[in-house]
Amino acid sequence: MRHATLLRTGLSALLVIGAWTAAGPVSASAAPAPAEPPASAALLSAMQRDLGLTEKQALTRLADEKAATALEKKAQRAAGSAFGGSWLDAKSGKLTVAVTTAEKAEAVRATGAGARLVEHSAKSLDAAKARIDALKAPSGVSSWHVDPATSRVVVNVVAAEQTDNDVRAFVTKARKAGPVTVRTTAEAPQTFAAGTVGGDPYYTGNVRCSIGFSVHGGFVTAGHCGGTGQQVRGWDNSYIGNFQGSSFPGDDYAWVNVGSGWWTVPVVLGWGTVPDQLVRGSNEAPIGASICRSGSTTRWHCGRVLAKNETVNYSQGAVHQMTKTSVCAQGGDSGGSFISGDQAQGVTSGGWGNCTSGGETWYQPINEILNRYGLRLHTA
Repeated sequence: MRHATLLRTGLSALLVIGAWTAAGPVSASAAPAPAEPPASAALLSAMQRDLGLTEKQALTRLADEKAATALEKKAQRAAGSAFGGSWLDAKSGKLTVAVTTAEKAEAVRATGAGARLVEHSAKSLDAAKARIDALKAPSGVSSWHVDPATSRVVVNVVAAEQTDNDVRAFVTKARKAGPVTVRTTAEAPQTFAAGTVGGDPYYTGNVRCSIGFSVHGGFVTAGHCGGTGQQVRGWDNSYIGNFQGSSFPGDDYAWVNVGSGWWTVPVVLGWGTVPDQLVRGSNEAPIGASICRSGSTTRWHCGRVLAKNETVNYSQGAVHQMTKTSVCAQGGDSGGSFISGDQAQGVTSGGWGNCTSGGETWYQPINEILNRYGLRLHTA
């Protein structure tokens, strides 16, 4: 298989270099090993292209995001029951935590995070969103999520359908569930599966999707790409395995076992045009962090995390606990990898727009998938 052969050759070269280095002379006061770069050159290039950053700004942003991710849990514990959510402030580069009391704001600042006083706790906002989740949404309502920065539940409706009677009725009911802000979006969301075309995909029947992340024994991907038991074929039409578990709608995740000469490696593939990105863990990036996506149609594209725990209303039914991003995607990218630095974030589900005019894309968080099926991420 092409990818496997190229990767194996690369790893062999690294092993040879390592052996040669070990055999060479060693100084009694050997210099410390150089720091490992925070991201591949390809990922940095994509961040510069899609986020309008210089290389220095991209490196600074990655460092800020790593620090914010490490701090997030500690700051949440400091906020206690007053916790209202958190996000990365792009201007300051600091994690900002919403809190409902001044006392807890001071406790949060003591951890090194910023604090903002808000009206509602995350618990009360999540409860309001859960009440909205119980409503049946018309096609003109695209999604809804909790926005910690405004301390409200944001309901997104398709601009062309905001005056539709069913949309208005849904919004009225949603407002009764809790504090709601209504925003418009250009298009309704759709999944990013596609009919069979050339490239480096995997196939189920006549559907083409993208591999997400390697796990021990297989890989994870989007649930709408295939049902449990369905056979999966690789880019060369050879048999890979079968869907061992799949959920869609409600969720949008699945996992496929790997066999018949295929094996797993802890990388996000560059599809032959950019270097592969090593996967070293699955620490969750905060709202506001930069994030990149790799898929079999549009390859590398980057953007920002816009919202978490968003309910997306596809034509096939609602999908819960999704993360929204400003990254573009197109048909065939479904199931592909969302990664922040070297940390796996999730698998591509769907969105609106394209990589010419722009748009938004949602992913199903990786840790939820791993926990659901008892899988272990394959890391470097």
